[in-house]
Amino acid sequence: METPSAPIDVLIIGGGPIGLACGIAAQAAGLTYLIVERGCLVHSLYRYPQNMTFLSTSERLEIGNIPFVSTNPKPRRAEALEYYRRIQQQFELDIHLFEEVTMVKKGMDEFTVQTSKSTYTAQHVVVATGFYDIPCLLDIPGEELSKVSHYYNDPHYYAGQKVVVVGASNSSIDAALETYRKGADVTLVVRAEQIGQRVKYWVRPDIENRIANGEVRALFSSKLTEIRPTEVDILTPDGLVTLENDFVLALTGYQPDFAFLEKIGIKLSNDASRVPFHNPETMETNIPGLFLAGVVCGGMNTHLWFIENSRVHARYIIDRILQGNGEQVEA
Repeated sequence: METPSAPIDVLIIGGGPIGLACGIAAQAAGLTYLIVERGCLVHSLYRYPQNMTFLSTSERLEIGNIPFVSTNPKPRRAEALEYYRRIQQQFELDIHLFEEVTMVKKGMDEFTVQTSKSTYTAQHVVVATGFYDIPCLLDIPGEELSKVSHYYNDPHYYAGQKVVVVGASNSSIDAALETYRKGADVTLVVRAEQIGQRVKYWVRPDIENRIANGEVRALFSSKLTEIRPTEVDILTPDGLVTLENDFVLALTGYQPDFAFLEKIGIKLSNDASRVPFHNPETMETNIPGLFLAGVVCGGMNTHLWFIENSRVHARYIIDRILQGNGEQVEA
């Protein structure tokens, strides 16, 4: 696609479900738009584990008033990828994949958006970049070793291996259970005194029973302190424990790209949450014409926004743009 001579009405950064929802809303309003995604379509969902099951039911993941039909009570990753792929095809959304936005600059009347492949001008910009691309690091010796991963995909890879899983969230518990069932010797390292409260209700009894039966070793109130090629050190309430180890899955959560947000001029809160400044009624940031959408709005509060409760951001943003253009917005 050639760079248009006239500015695009809305340039959307991020091709996840909420970025797609913004594109659909812009299209319905008759605005010119472009979605730019640094990876594949719905890249964050693609990076989810192969066997991942959503906590939400399928209808809560719908966008564009297109039904999401699943054969399961809770849809799986493969079904979600198929659904959003069909969404892109159904609406023929204008999206550039594998194109990373490197800079956004506000001029007198429009934005200049620089990417890895081109330069665009736009009247408005929407940042819908999520938070799954940057893991929260442990900051301990050995974390850079190739045996350490902050993402988990397929349990077969760990068959017959000694695996340490760090964390007590859904991703950590799923990884511990699945790798155990593929023959891994699993040790779960948890900072808290118990499994996380947000663990899926149908999974919690499973992990608790595996721990009670000694099938998965769990070290609570503990933390990984050092990783070496063939072993790890874990600080427990009973002192330092050294274990033989082949792989570490450090599934300790993820965060938005704060450096990018600050680079393009979005203000962040001064507290630990680092919530990007935005008007919750319009999603407009401290920079007029620059909007946020989706889970990126929560900063480090990554359990605040999900697909189901941030789909409305698309409508808020397009309504604000239309009002700014002097157009009548339907109720």
